[in-house]
Order: sequence, then C-alpha cells, then structure tokens
Amino acid sequence: MGPLGGIIRHYMNRRNAAMNAYTVELLDLTPTDRVLEIGFGGGVVLPSLIGGAASVVGVDPSLDVIRAANRRYGTSDTLEFRLGKVEALPCAAGEFNKVCTVNTIYFWQNLNFGFSEIHRVLTEGGRVAVGFLPKAGMQRMNLPSDIFTLRDSDDVVAAMVQAGFRAVRVERPQPSIEWNVIVGTR
Repeated sequence: MGPLGGIIRHYMNRRNAAMNAYTVELLDLTPTDRVLEIGFGGGVVLPSLIGGAASVVGVDPSLDVIRAANRRYGTSDTLEFRLGKVEALPCAAGEFNKVCTVNTIYFWQNLNFGFSEIHRVLTEGGRVAVGFLPKAGMQRMNLPSDIFTLRDSDDVVAAMVQAGFRAVRVERPQPSIEWNVIVGTR
C-alpha cells in the first residue's frame, strides 16, 4: 500500500469515526463475544472490539495492513490478524458470533458471495453490522469505478436476506445522516 495508502487510511479513519462507533454500538458486544472485523484497514475499530469482546480476528486483503496491525497490536490468544477477502474468509464455519465491516462493500467482488461467507462463519443467532455510505452519497465523490463499486442499501439488504440473514434492518443514529449501518441475524 505504501505511503499514499497510509495517508488514505488516516483520512478515512478520521472521516468515518462516527460510523465506526455506531457500527460497534449496534453489535451490542458482550465479554464472551468472538468478533470478526472484515477489512480493518487502519485498525481504528479494533480497540473498541478488543475492549468489549473475548476474542477478535481481523481479516484484510492487504499484507501491509496485516503487518502494520501486528506491529501495533501484536497477536495473542484473544487477537489475531489474517490475510483474506470477504468472498473467501480464512475462518472456520461458526467461528464467530459477531461480524462487522465498515466501508468495505465498495471493494467486494460480489455481495452474494460476501454475505454467504459471513453467514457461514457466524454461529446461529450471530449478528452482522455493515456500515457504508450508499450509492447516492458516493456518486458525489466521483470515485473511480474500476476501484469502487457503489451500492444501494436495498441491494445490500437483498443480498443479506438471500444469504439467509433474518431481521435485516437499516439503522442510522439520526434521520439526517447519509450513511447506513445494516444489521442482520444469522
């Protein structure tokens, strides 16, 4: 990822602080939870997860991100970082009871494959929380379409339902907020 990647990570972490915090809040963490964060990037959500759960695994497609997280946090029985993508999570079936991801769905190759994998790694009754800015808000940023796939909330909800999630709902801390956190239960 290099120096430019570090600058982008820092900017995104600051800009997305409220969405990150709200996503973690909607996970409703307990001290016995086993949590997976997909696409943890700069690691700003990790302290909230580590402080509220029994164990945390972070999966990211960037080896640079994994190395940086290992330097910053180390690994232990309760914290681990793995190289991988949402469409083929390097995790066992039913390994987690909570999964979160923020601003990663733009990079997923396929929503259906991604949510099927999340469904696979969650225990029955497990919860997923997905934070992102829907297509209308993202279009104003004129982001390169060969990198970012913009998503509508309805498409994300439909993919989650198709993957087998129940009680799927769109949450916002206030109606005026543009970003969403979509929550579902396995």
